[in-house]
Amino acid sequence: MNGEPVILIGHGVDACEVSRIADLMQRHGRRFVERVYKPAELAYAEGGRNTEQRLAARFAAKEAIFKALGTGWAQGIGWTDAEVTRTDAGQPGVSLTGRALEVATRRGISGWSLSLTHTSELAIASAIAFGPAGGLGR
Repeated sequence: MNGEPVILIGHGVDACEVSRIADLMQRHGRRFVERVYKPAELAYAEGGRNTEQRLAARFAAKEAIFKALGTGWAQGIGWTDAEVTRTDAGQPGVSLTGRALEVATRRGISGWSLSLTHTSELAIASAIAFGPAGGLGR
């Protein structure tokens, strides 16, 4: 943030069992994944091995992001209002649209730190929302 002091506005952590995502995919197929994930998230997850693990990590990330926003599932926020992005180096990031972006703007959130990890059984995500020290943060 250009050397400006920042404050932590919100933090969210979530865990998702990989078997839960595999089960949802088996029961609901494309309807489930297209309702929850953006096309770029699906392309990344389906473009390599461990599709269910990658999707579980993104599922956990969305939950963690909504917790960091301070809304959870309230205020009309939908699954695709949060997208897990990737830098060229592979670092995960956050892109918000719709109602989630409105809430983040109102709260003074200007950046994110996102960490994901997964095994064959469990995916975990931590999302930290931050903003300028002089921002709203409410």
